[in-house]
Amino acid sequence: MTSQTINAAASGTWSLGDLTVNRIGFGAMRLPQTGEALVADAVPRDRAEAIGVLRRAVELGVNHIDTAAFYFSPLRSANELISRALAPYPEDLVIATKVGPSRDASGEWLPHATAGQLRGQVEENLRQLGRDHLDVVNLRVVGTGSIAERFGALAELREAGLIRHLGISNVTPAHLAEAQEIAPVVCVQNMYGLGVRPEQDAFVRSCGEQGVAFVPFYAIAAGGREAGAGEGDHPEVMTVARAHGATPAQVRIAWTLHRGPHVLLIPGTGKPTHLESNVAAGALQLSEPELALLEALHRR
Repeated sequence: MTSQTINAAASGTWSLGDLTVNRIGFGAMRLPQTGEALVADAVPRDRAEAIGVLRRAVELGVNHIDTAAFYFSPLRSANELISRALAPYPEDLVIATKVGPSRDASGEWLPHATAGQLRGQVEENLRQLGRDHLDVVNLRVVGTGSIAERFGALAELREAGLIRHLGISNVTPAHLAEAQEIAPVVCVQNMYGLGVRPEQDAFVRSCGEQGVAFVPFYAIAAGGREAGAGEGDHPEVMTVARAHGATPAQVRIAWTLHRGPHVLLIPGTGKPTHLESNVAAGALQLSEPELALLEALHRR
């Protein structure tokens, strides 16, 4: 597949409320820096490179970008880069952000926001992105306690017109049920991927049955998390990759997309070549024997 024919539309589409997105999107976490993300001493990425990656993503049909105000390094902010690269925004572009966590100016983590502090985080995202409303806001959760007060605060901002749709991140099925009693939930963001948290399989299926998008993070990086994917991969992944002339990352993307039509991918990168490879994976079709091989690895 040539770069001229690569398009995120090959992955299919899903609707986040009344917003239709291609199932291959883009995650902005890795954009502000090179190396590990979300650390205080991160090395800022070249600004022109980051802006070029965002513009190329849109050229390749990506219309779902995941970001957060706490995605930044010294001199670089993911939200600012998105605004600089893409505003005025294409009509079909959906920008999803997260609230709850925050970092101080030095990059150190602060306590998660209380219900009363969430409006300030929403307004900060609005300011950085140059928007009068946010398409999707995910409440990032820590722990298993009730989210009713915090999610209710976001539901009020949705009623006020500052937010169009709501999601939740790093949650349990009980959290989803609790949130749905307060306001519609269009997506769940949880860590998930090939061989990563197979105990989430039932929750992934349940989201699909409820019409809720499941948006896994670290689907490629797996255990590498903020540091990204390491070198090499499991023999099963390498076998499938060789059969298709693909990379291990592309196999991981394709496998994850096979988990259901409601599964949306947001692989992130600061490199144009990696971006094109990730988007191209949306067209990769795995055979039943290959899926069975990878399923055995997933459940190992």
